[in-house]
Amino acid sequence: MLENLLSERGLMKIWDSSEICSSDEWEKRRSEILKLLCNEEYGFLPCTPDNLSFEVLEQDNKFCAGKVTLNKVSITAQFGNKRFSFPCWTSIPNGNKKYPFFVFINFRGDIPDKYFPTEEICDNGFAILSFCYEDVTSDDNNFSDGIAGVIYGGKDRKDNDCGKISMWSWAASRVMDYAKTLSNLDLTKAFVVGHSRLGKTALLTGALDARFACAISNDSGCSGAAITRGKRGEKIKDIYNSFPYWFCANYKKYMDNEHNLPFDQHFLLAAIAPRKVYVASAKEDLWADPDSEYLSCVAASEVYEKLGFTGFVHPDRLPNVGDVFHEGNIGYHMRDGLHYLSREDWLHFIAYLKKQFKI
Repeated sequence: MLENLLSERGLMKIWDSSEICSSDEWEKRRSEILKLLCNEEYGFLPCTPDNLSFEVLEQDNKFCAGKVTLNKVSITAQFGNKRFSFPCWTSIPNGNKKYPFFVFINFRGDIPDKYFPTEEICDNGFAILSFCYEDVTSDDNNFSDGIAGVIYGGKDRKDNDCGKISMWSWAASRVMDYAKTLSNLDLTKAFVVGHSRLGKTALLTGALDARFACAISNDSGCSGAAITRGKRGEKIKDIYNSFPYWFCANYKKYMDNEHNLPFDQHFLLAAIAPRKVYVASAKEDLWADPDSEYLSCVAASEVYEKLGFTGFVHPDRLPNVGDVFHEGNIGYHMRDGLHYLSREDWLHFIAYLKKQFKI
C-alpha cells in the first residue's frame, strides 16, 4: 500500500543502487544531498567562528528540589573583529555520571516552559541544554540583528545565502561546542530536538552536524519532515509567501512547482543516516500533514537498509492515533491533538532513546 502511495506522488529515489553500499559511498552521496538542500532550500550555514568563548552568568545548584543544577551561559563567537553572543541554559542532574543530553531549540528562554518539562526530563536521567531561537536572530525579515547582522552587515542576500533556519541550526551546533567542554555529559549520546519551524531546524542540524546521535522533529511539516509532493495543508507557496526569511532565495522557484524539486524532504531525513532520526506527528495537525511526515520516514528507510541497518519498522498502512514505532533507526509516533510539543511527546522521545541507546 505505502509503496503505491509513494509511487503515485512521483517520489525521487535517494540512491540508485539496489545493493548494500559502503559507508564511503554513502558519505559521498550524503555530501551531495547536503549541498543540494543548502543550495536550493535552506541556504549555506554561517562560517565557523574564528574563536568561541563561554561564560557562566548565573548558577542555581538547587533547581528542581535540589536534583538539578541550572546554569545560564553566554556563548560568544568571534568573526575577525566582530563578536556575537547569545545565552543558553543548562539543566544537568546532580550526580556522578556522564548524562545523555538534549540540545533543545526553544521558542522561549523560560525554564521550565510549556514545551519543556525540565524536571521530568532530568528525572529520566537526561540533561538539557536549551536556547531561545530569537536570541540568535529575530523570526522576521530583519537581517541586521543578531547573527544575521554579523553575517550580512546590511548587504543583500544571494540566492543560496542562509535563511533564519540555517542560522538557528548554526547556533545549535555552537551549543554542542559548549557541551564538549562539560565533563558530566556523554558526548556519544547527544540529541537535537525542536518543534514546528524549530523541528525543521533540528533536522537540518542533525543532517549537518554528525556529533548529534539523533535528530528529533516534532510537527515540523512542510519543508521539514513532510514530503512535499502531493502534500495536504501547507505547501511551498504558502510557507515561502509567509516566511521567506526562513529559507534561501532559491527556494522561491519551487512555489507551485514542486514537481521540479531536485529532492524531497525524505532526502533530509536520510542525510542523517546512519545516525538516528525521530519524527513525531499529531493527528489534528493537518497543516503539517502527518501522513506526509510518516511517508517521508518510509521513503528515507531505504538508505538505512542499503547501509545494512534497520530503517523504519512499521505496518503497511498510514498511521493511526496511538501508533508508536521504536524498533528501527527511524522512530515515529502519532498522538491525538493539535500542533504542540507536549509532555506525551517528550516521554515518547525518552522511551525511544532509552531503548535504542540502552540508557
